[in-house]
Amino acid sequence: MGDFDFLVGTWDVTNRRLRQRHVGSDDWDEFTGVSEARSFFDGAGSFDEMRCPSRGFSGSSVRVLNPSTGLWSIYWMHSARGVLEQPPVVGRFTDGVGEFHADDTDEGRPVRCRFLWSAITPVTCRWEQAFSTDGERTWETNWIMEFRRTA
Repeated sequence: MGDFDFLVGTWDVTNRRLRQRHVGSDDWDEFTGVSEARSFFDGAGSFDEMRCPSRGFSGSSVRVLNPSTGLWSIYWMHSARGVLEQPPVVGRFTDGVGEFHADDTDEGRPVRCRFLWSAITPVTCRWEQAFSTDGERTWETNWIMEFRRTA
């Protein structure tokens, strides 16, 4: 079984995104989406598409496991941009929590990006994104997705 096999299926997703990042804000924009996920490469690959009609966009992730290192690389695509975003976040699951990192930029500034997958059950899971601008001393969580499996 692949680490992301839990995600296979259809989910209702509650998204919360910070309206402004890097300013100490606690003002969240909340919206819903529907995510459909599949696995490939006998569980060593994962793909999902999340549609957010109220926001007029879709997003997709492609995840692939490097069998030599045991590390996953996660790539994001946004329907408005139409490109495979770089760099991927890279990491693994430990004790039921997936942690993935990348050096990236946000609004023109360098950031360390972190994805966390947690609270994984057969019917729920949680994803969050955080950025650090101080070498991982502090993190600002800026996007949270709560997944609920559809009937």
